[in-house]
Amino acid sequence: MPLYAYRCPECQDFEIQASMGQVPESAQCPGCGTPSRRRFTAPHLSRSSTSAYRLIEDSARSASEPAVVSSPGGRRHPSNAGGTTLNPLHQKLPRPD
Repeated sequence: MPLYAYRCPECQDFEIQASMGQVPESAQCPGCGTPSRRRFTAPHLSRSSTSAYRLIEDSARSASEPAVVSSPGGRRHPSNAGGTTLNPLHQKLPRPD
């Protein structure tokens, strides 16, 4: 919900949080109770890019809903039936008897 700024003529400025359709034009000051008019301020616009928003949302989501993987990622090595490597240089290595 957005914040709306109000200026009290007697004491101080204050903000209230209200839905866009139900924001009052005047509100009572929490300090002195004087009716205060809404003042217009610049909207809070972020200068972050869409990818930055996506990163922030993914980070927040991963705290409560971590991604589950079935196996570790990375490059898969070709398997061979004999259990030895396919590198011909490994054939020159000494083998236990």
